[in-house]
Amino acid sequence: MKKAFLLLSSLLSFYGVSAQDSTSTTPGKFTFSGYLDTYYIGNFNNPKSQSNLGLNGQGVGNARAFDQRAGQFGIGLIQAKATYTSDKVDAVADIAFGPFADLGNYGNYVGPLGPGSSSLAIKQAYITFKATPKLTFTAGQFGTHIGYEVIDAPVNYNYSLSNLFNNGPFYHIGLKGQYSFSDRSYLMLGVVNNVDNLFDNNKKKGLIGQFFFSPVAGWNVYLNGIVSNEASQDINGTSADNASYALYDLTTTYQITSKFFVGLNAATGTQKGDFQGFGGPSASTSWSGVAFYTNYAFTDKFGLGARYEVFDNKKGARALTDAAGNGASVNSITITGNITAADGHVLLKPELRIDSYSADKFEKNDGSLTPSQTTLGMAAIFKF
Repeated sequence: MKKAFLLLSSLLSFYGVSAQDSTSTTPGKFTFSGYLDTYYIGNFNNPKSQSNLGLNGQGVGNARAFDQRAGQFGIGLIQAKATYTSDKVDAVADIAFGPFADLGNYGNYVGPLGPGSSSLAIKQAYITFKATPKLTFTAGQFGTHIGYEVIDAPVNYNYSLSNLFNNGPFYHIGLKGQYSFSDRSYLMLGVVNNVDNLFDNNKKKGLIGQFFFSPVAGWNVYLNGIVSNEASQDINGTSADNASYALYDLTTTYQITSKFFVGLNAATGTQKGDFQGFGGPSASTSWSGVAFYTNYAFTDKFGLGARYEVFDNKKGARALTDAAGNGASVNSITITGNITAADGHVLLKPELRIDSYSADKFEKNDGSLTPSQTTLGMAAIFKF
């Protein structure tokens, strides 16, 4: 590992020198950043399986995206991100390690540790060409433009991720272009293989788009969308031509004062036919959700935030179900503290979360079921 790091450093140093010898008016800049996180989550149900996921009719459910273990210490994700920036081109190599890397790369079943594992994952790997000061083109694998939250623990205010995040795309592979009308608005359009998969499972391509505008200083609005065919050929005797997937998303944030911040994420989606080999509804079926965020910085080292979310999957279009496997809806409230230490390199996030489903979802220590779950824990994040 040490030899590999030294080799990488030498190559990057060489590239940096070459960049400075180019005709660019500003020398290229290389940066290296990342983070790691660890956590403990306690569950007041004291589930027999030691899981926060609940049940879904076939066994383990999906009530949480990442912090899945109850009453255990865990390691989340380790990120190593290298970025090169110049007047003409940007390049990003974003590598992730650990259990959350495996979960965030769930569309790929064979990783370095064998079938079912991708614990060493390419999170992002893309090149951005700056054609003009207003027009850019990006090619490669990039994080999704959809949604309020991201996979990176230091960026989100809450540690546990929303159901909107859990049921939306994580990443795409393809080509996108972005045109900035001004410093307060731009339009992005692109073509991608599919949703959350290194390889396309059919010959169709997905279309993505985002329109950003800022009506006033401190207020940002993002209108997002993706339309794609996610079907594998001849699943359950149905041609991939009869399948469709679409998701439309609104994300908006407003920094009301230097201390007080609010945000909103609302999304609605439809699905028909197979979704990447897992089957799906024969007719177009919808789901939707909305999450409201707020946080207040009491000092430069302590803040408190809350998230309230409603997610409706009663028609069963997505994987969020009750213990019997039927479509369900859920109301969730999450209260998270943010404590900054070690000159900003360490973030401590104590967190209380309550999930209430429309039917039984979670198990207790005696094996009986209940529709609600309350967890309390702490995450520690180191960033550099």
